[in-house]
Amino acid sequence: MPEASRDLRQPVSLSQRWHIDLPLLVLLLLLGGFGLLVLYSASGQNIYYMKRQIMFFILAFGVMFTVAQFRLKTMESWAVWFYGGGVFLLIMVLFFGVGAKGAQRWLSLGGFRFQPSEILKLAVPLMVTTYLSARILPPRFKHVFWTLTLIGVPTLLIMRQPDLGTSLLIASSGLLVLFFAGLSWKYIFSAVGLVVASAWPMWQFGLHDYQRQRILTLLNPEEDKLGAGWNIIQSKTAIGSGGFDGKGWLNGTQSQLNFLPESHTDFIIAVLAEEFGLRGVLLLMTLYILILGRGLWIAGNAQTTFGRLLAGSITFTFFIYIFVNIGMVTGLLPVVGVPLPLVSHGGTSIVTLMMGFGILMAVSTERRRVTI
Repeated sequence: MPEASRDLRQPVSLSQRWHIDLPLLVLLLLLGGFGLLVLYSASGQNIYYMKRQIMFFILAFGVMFTVAQFRLKTMESWAVWFYGGGVFLLIMVLFFGVGAKGAQRWLSLGGFRFQPSEILKLAVPLMVTTYLSARILPPRFKHVFWTLTLIGVPTLLIMRQPDLGTSLLIASSGLLVLFFAGLSWKYIFSAVGLVVASAWPMWQFGLHDYQRQRILTLLNPEEDKLGAGWNIIQSKTAIGSGGFDGKGWLNGTQSQLNFLPESHTDFIIAVLAEEFGLRGVLLLMTLYILILGRGLWIAGNAQTTFGRLLAGSITFTFFIYIFVNIGMVTGLLPVVGVPLPLVSHGGTSIVTLMMGFGILMAVSTERRRVTI
C-alpha cells in the first residue's frame, strides 16, 4: 500500500486535528497556572488583577489556537501587511499616542488602550524571515543591509517613545533570524566593533537622562538607596531572604508590606523567590527550560527554511525575555521594564507571546497537514 494511503487511514487525534503541539500546550498551562499563584500574592491578594489576568489568558490561548490553524504559506503572504500595519501604528503613536510616566507608548481606541510596539515583537521576525527565506543563504551584503533596515525602522520609532527595553527586544528578534540564516562572522565581528566604537557617543547623545541613571544605578545602587537604587536593593533583599525553602505563600514581607516596587509586574520573580525560595525559582526555571527545549525541537524538525528561521527566532526571543527580566531583578542588567513571560501581570504582552507559541505550533504541525 502506498505511504500516502497508509497515512490517510491513520486515526487523527484531537491535537492533530486542531494543529496543537500537546507537550508545548501542557507546559504553557502549567506555567500560566503557577504564574497566577504567584501573581495573587504579588498583587496583595487583589482579585481585580487576578480576574484581568485570567481574562488575558483566555483571550491569549484563543489567539494561540487561532494562529496555529494558519499554514506557513499564509503567514508568509501576510508578513508584509502585518509589518507595515505595525510600523504605521508606531507612527500614529508619535502623533496621537497616550502618555504615562513620561513615555508615549500607547494608543487608545474606544476606551481600549494597547501598546503597538508589542505587535512588532512578532511582525519583525516574521517579516525578516519572509525576506531571507526567499533568498540564497547565507545572506549577501545587500540582503544584510535591507534586513537591518527592516529591523532598524521600528526599533528607532520605539526608542523615540522612549522604550529602550522593547526596542532592544524587537531588534534582537530580527537579528536572531539574521544569525540563524548563516550570517558571516565577519559581519558579526564588524557589528561588535561598531557597537564598542559607538558606546561613548551613544552615552552622550543617544540616551535620556533616566536611562543613563539606570546604568549608573546598576554599577552602584548603594549610592542612592532611597531613590534610584531602591528597586534593586529591595529586590535583592527579597530574593536573598527567601533562602531555599522560602517564607511561604502570602508570607513575603518585602512584597506584602509594599517595600518591593512593581511587585506584580517587572519584579514579580523577587516575590516568587521570597515566598517559594530557591525551590520555587528552580521549578519556574525548569518550566522555562522545557518550553525552550520544545521550541528548539520544533525549529530543528521544521520542514522549510521559513519554519526553521521563524521558530528559532521566536524561541530565542522568549529566552531573551527571561534572561533580561531575571538579569535586571538581580542587579546584573539595568532596569528596562521587561515583564517576566506569562507570570507578570499584563495583557498585550501575554497575547503577543501566545501568538508566538501559536506560530510554533503551526510550524510543529505543518508536516502532518500534508499526511492527514
